[in-house]
Amino acid sequence: MYVREQLECIELCLGVDEEQVESFWVRIKGQAHTGDITVGVYYRPPDQDEEVDEAFYRQLKGASQSQALVLMGDFNHPDISWEGHTARHTQSRRLLQSIEDNFLMQMVEKLMRRGTLMDLVLTKKEGLVEDVKVGGSLSCIDHEMVEILHGESRAISRITTLDFRRANFGLFKDLLGGIPWARALEGSGVQKSWSLFKHHFLHAQDRCIPLRKKSSKGGRRQVWMSKKLLAELRRKGKVYEMWKEGQATWEEYRNVGKACRDATRKAKAHLELSLARDVRNNKKNLFTYTSSKWKTRDNVGPLLNEVGDLVMEDTEKAELLNVFFASVFSAKAGPQESQALEVREETCRKVHLPLVEEDCVRDNLSNLDTHKSMGPGRMHPRVLRELADVIAEPLPIIFERSWRTGEVPQDWRKASVTPIFKRVKKEDPGTYRPLSLTSILGKIMEQLILEIII
Repeated sequence: MYVREQLECIELCLGVDEEQVESFWVRIKGQAHTGDITVGVYYRPPDQDEEVDEAFYRQLKGASQSQALVLMGDFNHPDISWEGHTARHTQSRRLLQSIEDNFLMQMVEKLMRRGTLMDLVLTKKEGLVEDVKVGGSLSCIDHEMVEILHGESRAISRITTLDFRRANFGLFKDLLGGIPWARALEGSGVQKSWSLFKHHFLHAQDRCIPLRKKSSKGGRRQVWMSKKLLAELRRKGKVYEMWKEGQATWEEYRNVGKACRDATRKAKAHLELSLARDVRNNKKNLFTYTSSKWKTRDNVGPLLNEVGDLVMEDTEKAELLNVFFASVFSAKAGPQESQALEVREETCRKVHLPLVEEDCVRDNLSNLDTHKSMGPGRMHPRVLRELADVIAEPLPIIFERSWRTGEVPQDWRKASVTPIFKRVKKEDPGTYRPLSLTSILGKIMEQLILEIII
């Protein structure tokens, strides 16, 4: 099985008897609003016994939990009549029963070798496979080729990101700097003050920083691809067309190809050298480049639920992991935490000076790493760093009130959680650990409290 490099896929391990069955399963990640597709290939030797057949049917049952399933292969059941769904042999009738139990459809209609139909295409979702063509062969193989088309239209990416190349930070500063924050936040609680600041911030951000669509992996230009190198590659294509038409010699095309190959190698080497040199200041670019080299995406595979069934859908897997992650945490506060809260409140009553200084907030904002992700709050670290002088006025008010009252805004409690695999058994939810991406301003608040305590 060959999968295009721009498609994200993971190999599926279905059942414990996989070594006996000549099959291979992958799950291809859907783009944008389309769902994932489970694709399998299978070869059944003519003399395969019933025990191995049953092992394959167990795999097929697990794969059929996905609504989008395509299975292709040589099943070697020439006695099956697909018009009447009848068969002479017991093993062939068992295949028909498994197809019916898993609600599958057989898409190949044209007879092949010796008037039989042994190469099958099975699918579960109507419209997923269209225009099945049979004909031709590869080299001396007696099998005919089966060509199918993916019936669903190609999805367009709806993921958007901030376009900093067209950002107007001057207008952004004027919009937030003209707000009398001390009067606007006067008499408000922590949650209300944060909601007011967030409303003005995001409203100004929508006006000053436009959005752009993220290009898919397949449509994205390589990082090392410069305009000059792209022009050379296009020239190579033109010379090739000229050679086919007899307007250029083979030596000319070979020289152009060699020059393009050398230029490509130098561009890749220069990029990798610069990534290694700047890794201390910008680790994200290095991780992005290395992850782009992976042929498959290390997503979460099928998981076993409480009753031992494989869970295939993303929503069900997220719920299963969420239940496990929540089970290892306790919401009850210990006696030391309660005592610390009482001591902190008593200290805050005695101290009348502000505990959170404006200069401290400005310094923390100015030192933010602009290459970090913005988290669930839609506040990018680059934007916060650019506006450090302006938002250093309202944030100390919110931080100080949160510090004095012990109240934390709801947005600071939210996190984008990514499960990280830690052990050997990938089907067990207990072998995953959560990696949380929290609010940037919430982490600044934690750093300020740490500095005050120390």
